[in-house]
Amino acid sequence: MPEPGPSWDVVADIQLLLQFHFMQNAFLAGTLVALLAGTAGYFVVLRGQSFAAHMLSQVGFPGAAAGVLVHVSPVLGLIVFCVGAAVGIAAIGREVDAGQRLESAAIGSILAFSLGLGFLFVRLYGGSAQGIYAFLFGTILGITDRDVQLTFAVALVTIASLAAIGRPLMFASVDPDVAQARGVPVRMLSLAFLLILALSVAITVQIVGTLLIFALLVAPAASALQLTARQGRGIALSVALSLAFTWLGLALAYFTNVPVGFFITTLAFVFYLAVRLVKTRRTVVAPA
Repeated sequence: MPEPGPSWDVVADIQLLLQFHFMQNAFLAGTLVALLAGTAGYFVVLRGQSFAAHMLSQVGFPGAAAGVLVHVSPVLGLIVFCVGAAVGIAAIGREVDAGQRLESAAIGSILAFSLGLGFLFVRLYGGSAQGIYAFLFGTILGITDRDVQLTFAVALVTIASLAAIGRPLMFASVDPDVAQARGVPVRMLSLAFLLILALSVAITVQIVGTLLIFALLVAPAASALQLTARQGRGIALSVALSLAFTWLGLALAYFTNVPVGFFITTLAFVFYLAVRLVKTRRTVVAPA
């Protein structure tokens, strides 16, 4: 097979990208994960729960290790650990009057304990841990048709669930004190959102890995919030950026020997850094 290479013919390059079935699946799954992450990620950043998203993505390792140790599906272990971590954050973490201090302490404690359990499970298992460590990086270029179908189902349920609770969740995220005073169930919404996020991460992390899901949950939404204060536009922009980083990262990885994760995370970080630099420059120049 001839070595693929980009050209100035965009149409020909796209045809080259999509000529193989594994790349078609990668783009389909990547698109679905980007839609999911862009939508959920906006609420993650708006609510100041980036650390929570990081923790939920990281507990995939001990969850998969636990599944392997007890001879059940690693995905089941992922789901149990992610849901348990989400319930733990909601139960002992967030108090309206305490801001995010209690939540940060709870997240750090749960994360450290979970990772410690993960290393214990790997040691007790005694076999090859290569499959377990694969959850850290995912296999986006080795996605099967079943993975695409599973990702589609998860993305559909997640986005539909967020749409159902979107208005009260937005209110509770922007001003939890006022929302609680007006009868909005702030604690229940927080738990519901964390459970939705946990299930989404548990299913998608096995495909794209902890690195990519965390990057797509935070960086596009963070850039969107810097660019617009309007909530509808912010969500749309977060999704658009997530899609752009994913598609461009897959394309660059296909034409080079560099991993997909490097390109997607680098594109997301560079764009966010550029947005912050431009905003800082405008803030400094404005008074003059």
